Amino acid sequence: MQPRFRRSALLLAGALLPLPLLMGQATAAADPIAGAFAKAATTYDVPRDLLVSLAYAETHLDGHDGAPSASGGYGVMHLVSNPKADALARAATLTGQGVAKLKSDDAANIAGGAAVLRAHADDLGVSAAARKDPAKWYQAVAKYGNASSPDVARLYADTVYDLMAEGVRATTPDGETVTVQPRAVEPERGPYAKAKDLDGPAALAANTDYPGARWVPAHSSNYAVSNRPTSDTIDRIVIHVTQGSYAGTISWFQNGPRANPSSAHYVIRSSDGAITQMVREKDRAFHAGSFNRRSVGIEHEGFVDNATWFTDAMYRASAALTRNIADRYGIPKDRTHIVGHHAVPGTDHTDPGPHWNWTTYMQYVTGSGGGGGANPHTPESVCGSGYKVIDSAVLGTAGTVFLLYNTANGSNCVATIKKTSLGTATATSAYLEVEGKPRVTDIGNFAYYAGPVRAAAADKCVKWGGKAGTATYTSPFEHCG
Repeated sequence: MQPRFRRSALLLAGALLPLPLLMGQATAAADPIAGAFAKAATTYDVPRDLLVSLAYAETHLDGHDGAPSASGGYGVMHLVSNPKADALARAATLTGQGVAKLKSDDAANIAGGAAVLRAHADDLGVSAAARKDPAKWYQAVAKYGNASSPDVARLYADTVYDLMAEGVRATTPDGETVTVQPRAVEPERGPYAKAKDLDGPAALAANTDYPGARWVPAHSSNYAVSNRPTSDTIDRIVIHVTQGSYAGTISWFQNGPRANPSSAHYVIRSSDGAITQMVREKDRAFHAGSFNRRSVGIEHEGFVDNATWFTDAMYRASAALTRNIADRYGIPKDRTHIVGHHAVPGTDHTDPGPHWNWTTYMQYVTGSGGGGGANPHTPESVCGSGYKVIDSAVLGTAGTVFLLYNTANGSNCVATIKKTSLGTATATSAYLEVEGKPRVTDIGNFAYYAGPVRAAAADKCVKWGGKAGTATYTSPFEHCG
């Protein structure tokens, strides 16, 4: 049923305009980005919440005044224009807007992103009826990310759907607030269901240089095989900011060959501090010019001009990684040896930029702040945004296993946080078993924690537990519903 409006009208410039139309115009004027999302969603028949979640995953709704990302993406919707993909040109064709306007005008960019997403859905044969269901858009979202592989495409799309489940509250550079209410959707992954889940325990690689990191190799043209530290001393750690999203950066480092090869040893996610290793430390990543031979490079998801990306979870995870690298190579934990990209001789880069909190970061690296030498990871930072601790069990003096729950998506998560032997890989595990389903376990030699082990468990009982040192905990089936 359509809502009823009173037949009041206002006289404006000699014309009678219905009050609802005037109210809509006033709202759009007061909240232009929210209005642009609403208009684009209606025009191209794209679920509005999905469109906002995708934009937030890409840019936190910051168009960066038309400046490109590291991978050549523009605007709030990160319309990519590079040798591997040209969503920008496709948006121009679909909307009739010029490329220059699509780059710099937020409303035009949002419309362009919606048009491209809809085109992907059309290419996949998504019907008019199916377009009303956000779950049916998963493959189109995966295509929008221009990922280098099905695994990274799944990582990209899962991020968008996780954000929609958790809800979004974003503040634009002009101070406007745009929200998405938490909405759990079970996406229809189609062929991407067979892709590797890079956020799952199976993606953890025992042979990475840093325990707990995921291994996703960069394209061989984006780094140089070497034999460090035998061939070159490693005495620097370089801090970067990706100028793009986590999944987008991983994909960019996997793309090649290209005119300007680039990579880093590690990429760290903003929301929860998840770490992906892309180049072995023995090899030279192409990340810091004259420092490539002597350094390990760490990229952090985000943009230098937007402080919202630099979360405590990211700082803590990165600091733990930096401390581990420094200890293994005997690198002093000071600002002479742990440097920003901007400090590399001969560079024209500015990252990590003015919003990077070096004081907090170095306190976490050295253990001089935030609880001394305590584990820099928390169960919330390991499991991710939206998860809250609902139970825990002490594993002697070696650690604690935690059970968490996310009310937005009905999922549990288990993480074992070590208390001793921090920075040293020791046997640690975490497991979660939803009643009626197989147990999922993350087990190995880890420096700081085991997990996260996540599973959908709404209206189900769960059994959970873990091990650290010689202590083990196993729960009965509990926390039902």
